[in-house]
Amino acid sequence: MTVNFNLYMNDVVRQAREEAVNAGYRELRTPEEVDEAFAKKGTTLVLINSVCGCAGGIARPAAAHAIHYDKRPDQLVSVFAGQDKEATARARSYFTGYPPSSPSFALLKDGKIVKMIERHQIEGHDPAAVVAELQALFKEYCKEL
Repeated sequence: MTVNFNLYMNDVVRQAREEAVNAGYRELRTPEEVDEAFAKKGTTLVLINSVCGCAGGIARPAAAHAIHYDKRPDQLVSVFAGQDKEATARARSYFTGYPPSSPSFALLKDGKIVKMIERHQIEGHDPAAVVAELQALFKEYCKEL
């Protein structure tokens, strides 16, 4: 049996995108979309999505569950590392002081980085622990919706 690697990866990427979108995150696929989203006033949670196991098993489930909280960001967006390269690079240009990391989360307020949850804080951790970290950020920086 032969497996077409590109076909397989396209399916993996499609599923990873759908999981984020179905959880309520708007995909930013171009640098212009990133700039437009980050220019909005208020808080923005950015999911830096990827196809690795810790993204699928920890980060995306945490992204979906963390937003069920009294306080949450004004907007939820995602960029896809390794797929939408220019959009991801533009998003990372806002994350001053943090090295590139995926999967990861960035919380911005009025377009400025407030805090990141980096890959090393996701990989090897329980999704519930990542949810708790996200919700602690929401409690500190976000308003009730």
